[in-house]
Amino acid sequence: MIYFITGNKNKLAEVKAILPEVEQLDIDLPEIQEIDAKAIIKTKLQEALNHQKGEFIVEDTSLYLECLNGLPGPLIKWFLKSIGNEGLTRIAEKLGNDKVVAKTFIGYAKSHEEIYFFEGAIAGKIVQQKGTSGFGWDAIFLPDGHSETFAEMNQRKKNKISMRKIAVTRLKEFLRTRK
Repeated sequence: MIYFITGNKNKLAEVKAILPEVEQLDIDLPEIQEIDAKAIIKTKLQEALNHQKGEFIVEDTSLYLECLNGLPGPLIKWFLKSIGNEGLTRIAEKLGNDKVVAKTFIGYAKSHEEIYFFEGAIAGKIVQQKGTSGFGWDAIFLPDGHSETFAEMNQRKKNKISMRKIAVTRLKEFLRTRK
């Protein structure tokens, strides 16, 4: 059994679409504040392994603004809480650079010694808020080569191109080759 540690039903649905055998485990784990997403994930996985037996996955989805030298990255949650999507849009506009990369890092742990990371990334730009579906910064993220923000796309369309899909697909391939 592989447990996906998340309280976010949207993330769970995206992961289960690719890895249906994954079960949700909604537990609170300490989250260190760090600009290295892998360090955050590793700490969470180590903590999960200390409390329960099993195989676990933890993910971190981050937004890297070129105009801020990669910030907020894994600190996006705090940026959204303090300045929201509107603030992120204003920053990109004022600094004259709307380029951004959305990344999902997934950590998989079978034991303290066996921790693996899988990354998915998609480039895009920050735009004025459009759309009502999705969550977080979906309404201001316009993926390169597309005319709709993530929040304007239906779930199926978003899942076909998302950074989470790329990372989960890499994890799925890894798990398939290990059996």
